[in-house]
Amino acid sequence: MAFTPAKVLTTHHWNEGLFSFTVERPSSFRFVSGQFVMLGLMVDGKPLLRAYSVASPMWDESLEFLSIIVPDGPLTSRLYKIQSGDEILLGGKPTGTLTLDALLPGKRLHLIGTGTGLAPWMSIIRDPEAYERFKQITVQHTVRQIQDLAYRDILESKLKDDPLVAEEAAKQLVYDCSVTKCPTWVDENRRITTRIESGDYPLDPATDRVMLCGSMAMIKETGALLESLGFEEGAQSKPGTYVLERAFVG
Repeated sequence: MAFTPAKVLTTHHWNEGLFSFTVERPSSFRFVSGQFVMLGLMVDGKPLLRAYSVASPMWDESLEFLSIIVPDGPLTSRLYKIQSGDEILLGGKPTGTLTLDALLPGKRLHLIGTGTGLAPWMSIIRDPEAYERFKQITVQHTVRQIQDLAYRDILESKLKDDPLVAEEAAKQLVYDCSVTKCPTWVDENRRITTRIESGDYPLDPATDRVMLCGSMAMIKETGALLESLGFEEGAQSKPGTYVLERAFVG
């Protein structure tokens, strides 16, 4: 697999188990909003790589990624220690199914994610094309603890400082977050699957389009619920009413 060194620009630790970082974007690196790329480090003289969704918009001069920290993880136990000026390994060929072209036209776009599954949504909601295709875009982010709500301030502000989509986001973007393991959270344990089943989060295949990213359990369960409601999985070769990232599901 071809990869190139990329210099780390910034790091941000959201909590003890979650961090994000930006790296310089190679001049030849091109990607579509929602795609992922392989990245990692040299470990014992060999490249150790994992798939990471690009969280930055496709027009940005840097590339941003969101990662959990697994204390004994072969990659993240090292990756979370990176600092500005260090280098990581970056794959040269982004790919993935979480792209707008994999969806049929619709009125509302629902970006449903758990944990670091928020990353591709951060790229998509800063893409002007998303607001041209859909009248409303909802970011539905479910985490265990309040401190896991990465980018919360940016999302609650509706991207007010974004140079390209601030005006559109102010009118069309909805941020809907849920926390499942915090007793003080108003809607404790209101998982997205529970909300869809109860009708609290209504979805209609005639008008709604859905993207899924996050835990394998959530993706499989929510995908089955969508199928039962009449949604059909799409791909770039055959657009549908919902898509998921199969590279992360297996």
